[in-house]
Amino acid sequence: MATLSEIRDGLAENLSNIAGLRTGATMPAQVNPPYAIITPEGIEYHKSFHNGFNTYNFTITVIVAQADSRSAQIKLDEYCSPTGSSSIKSAIESDRKLDGKAFDLIVTDMRNYGSTTIGEITYLAAEFTCAVQAN
Repeated sequence: MATLSEIRDGLAENLSNIAGLRTGATMPAQVNPPYAIITPEGIEYHKSFHNGFNTYNFTITVIVAQADSRSAQIKLDEYCSPTGSSSIKSAIESDRKLDGKAFDLIVTDMRNYGSTTIGEITYLAAEFTCAVQAN
């Protein structure tokens, strides 16, 4: 049976395949972009008989440089692409079983592309939704 921490670690490991993207399995005290923050959003229990598996839902927030930078928009666009070496979707789905910790996972969507403020600094960010099926 996989733990929430093990699944989050597996997602961080998959994201580490993107050159230059910093990530961690836990929320950082501060960010140094580009950075991917993995946040558990909820768990749907008993998705099959006798607790065969649960669905763990995550939001992966990717933060790049300040929002008024053209280069930040270009970089974030690369992360949002469904394919390519900088694709968040491709990286997360590169090991859909998270080294045996999950039955399957899928990135379902990208949303909330725009400015976000952390501390007193405005960054450009996008959120990705990921569903992981595990027991």
